[in-house]
Amino acid sequence: MFNVLRQQARAPLRRAYATQGYVPPAAANNIGQSMIPRFKPRPVSPTFYTGLPSYFENVNTLESAITTSRNILQNLQLLPLPKFARDALPESTPVWKGKDELGFQVETKLTTARYRRLVGLLTQLEEFRKIADTAGCVEVAESIGDVTVLFQRENRDAVLAGGKKKPVQFDKYGRTYTIGRRKESSARVWMIPVQGKSQKPAAAAASSVPSVQAPLPPAAEVNESQNEATSPDLTPFLSPKPLAKTEEPTEVTATNIIINNVPLIKYFPHSLDRERIMRPFRLAGLVGAYNVFAIARGGGTTGQSGAVALGVAKGIVAHAPEVQPLLKKAKLLRRDPRAVERKKTGRRKARKAFTWVRR
Repeated sequence: MFNVLRQQARAPLRRAYATQGYVPPAAANNIGQSMIPRFKPRPVSPTFYTGLPSYFENVNTLESAITTSRNILQNLQLLPLPKFARDALPESTPVWKGKDELGFQVETKLTTARYRRLVGLLTQLEEFRKIADTAGCVEVAESIGDVTVLFQRENRDAVLAGGKKKPVQFDKYGRTYTIGRRKESSARVWMIPVQGKSQKPAAAAASSVPSVQAPLPPAAEVNESQNEATSPDLTPFLSPKPLAKTEEPTEVTATNIIINNVPLIKYFPHSLDRERIMRPFRLAGLVGAYNVFAIARGGGTTGQSGAVALGVAKGIVAHAPEVQPLLKKAKLLRRDPRAVERKKTGRRKARKAFTWVRR
């Protein structure tokens, strides 16, 4: 009872605490505005929620252009195109921008996979442009070209002109000059056809030699008239052989393959190196048709023989263009890209490690 009376007496003396924070009078007018929810603007494109909005925006634009172009060509009955008609389309080599330049354009650092995806879409769009241009649909071809030209290099003509191989030139003697390279070796090769003279056939030469027969003595003529009926004819055995006429020496055309003023068989003692040089001649069926003079520098026997073989193959194509598909299929007209791998730190060679020792 005394406790109840004591609490009632202390109640007016208790301190009251505020349940809300202190608000300065100057900010009291803005209390109502802060309670209003802020408006969040809606993104322009759904690609805003991806990590690369600019990149995917370009991808969506190209895909929509491909879909529209395909529908237009299908309505014009130009798609699907048969294989023979597709092969007959004129060749056009687009020169797309590089990975760094294209990444700067789309405002994104492109990886190799993303760059290949863009190039694949552009190539497909360029194929549709060729079909429309060949079919005479000028408006469709121009509209597609307006899209693809944004992703091509500005110096497209210069790049295409620089990529063409210069034709091999012939000098006044009919020689070709080519250069071959392999590993660290290089070779300068001169080739000239063998100037052979037409030889006379052996049968015609033998028929042109006159046969000379010596006259028989008078006694033999009398005996021959008396014994004509009883004795056999021995004239072929008694007559001397025709006089042998001295034949003129025949000129034999020899093919020379000289490297650094040394014959081939002496300069390359290993048969594998010699066979590497002779392989273009064997495939083309022109063994013994050309004289070859080469100057090889740098590297070893394998590199020098490969460099000479490349120069020989280029020279054969210059002299006989009809064998180019055969040599190209055999991969003899391009440089072998293989090279020696560099030595690594902490290893004896490129990959070979030092011998492990326990102690």
